[in-house]
Amino acid sequence: MVNFPVLELMDRLCIARLKWEKTQSNKDELLWYEREWSKFEQTSAIQKHIENLTEIHRHIWDLEWQLKTGVEDQLSLEEIGRRAIAIRDWNNKRLTVKNEAAKLLDCPVREIKQDHLSAK
Repeated sequence: MVNFPVLELMDRLCIARLKWEKTQSNKDELLWYEREWSKFEQTSAIQKHIENLTEIHRHIWDLEWQLKTGVEDQLSLEEIGRRAIAIRDWNNKRLTVKNEAAKLLDCPVREIKQDHLSAK
């Protein structure tokens, strides 16, 4: 059994839900995360963090999709740079939401970025 911090479980759950919404290619992954997540108390405050985190991942997905599908040559270097900065900014928001949720869930682990593009 893999045991990792709840903030990572929550983050991966949101990604798995979005991946399912976009591709329907990860049923087993999604079911595993849903089962693990169901073990935690589902408060309205935590649900709001899930919604916020999912929306952040949706923005990142929309910014990255062309880069991930190998058609980035259709984008100007200026557009690629703009997207990279936007992805960094969304990842900063992601970090904040994850750490706020970890606090609500009494998880001692916090994500800290240092010497990283998404570090504040």
